[in-house]
Amino acid sequence: MASKFFAVFDDIAVLMDDVATMSKYATQKTAGILADDLAVNAEKASGFSASRELIVLWRIAKGSLLNKIIILPAAFLLSAFLPGVIIPILLLGGLYLAYEGVEKVYTYLFHRESKEKKKQLLQNDEQAASYENEKVKSAIVVDFILSVEIIIIALSTVADQPLNIQIPVVTVVALLATVGVYGLVALIVRMDNLGLNLIASSENKSSFKAKLGRGLVKLLPWVVRSLTVLGTLAMILVGGGIYAHNVDFIHNLLRTWPTLLADFLVGLCLGALAVVVMKLYESIKKNFAKAT
Repeated sequence: MASKFFAVFDDIAVLMDDVATMSKYATQKTAGILADDLAVNAEKASGFSASRELIVLWRIAKGSLLNKIIILPAAFLLSAFLPGVIIPILLLGGLYLAYEGVEKVYTYLFHRESKEKKKQLLQNDEQAASYENEKVKSAIVVDFILSVEIIIIALSTVADQPLNIQIPVVTVVALLATVGVYGLVALIVRMDNLGLNLIASSENKSSFKAKLGRGLVKLLPWVVRSLTVLGTLAMILVGGGIYAHNVDFIHNLLRTWPTLLADFLVGLCLGALAVVVMKLYESIKKNFAKAT
């Protein structure tokens, strides 16, 4: 009886070892998407007052966790019963990411002033809550698409494994994508507070602690701007990469091109096409409303 009891523990130990090994491999395969996820979410969580930053980040993180709860069982069921629909879902998500990225570039180039004025108005008004809700909703939608990509890639690394390996491995990667990414984002957006605390706790202004604090405060705006650019590029690259790696025609056409360049050009073209279609739709809708 005792031998059977310890045999169960031995089986569990072997299973956990297999899960740990496969989780490490799956995490390595999704590292690029996780980095993109970090850049995108840091950009989405920035731009708020200091008192709202962590609150907004917590709202996005909760939405991200809910996304994983929805996506994980759906991914396992689709993989088992309808594997043919996974690629079309990825392609739709890729198109949305490319659109989001290019639309940001378009707004920056042609409507930068109007967007800044709108943002300023909202932050000086009671409508600030509406602006915050809009950004949180956008962040959760983008997180959903990136989460689908992360989970599908993680699932593909253990596709030949039994279900008792697939479920814990993909779940570990999904949780890492939430806890790890949003933990790092929280550290980034609170960098200035850490700097101010270091300055306040230092004995004199010339001490290393005070210099480090001032450096962190000065560095934060540059980090946020850099992450904004990286987040936009990440959306275009991930969106283009989904098409470049899953559409045979595009893959064969750009097979000899450097991967980053190919992904970026595909994402840029897809996003530009989506932006044009959306602008035409908005124009037609506007003109129709005026006519009626």
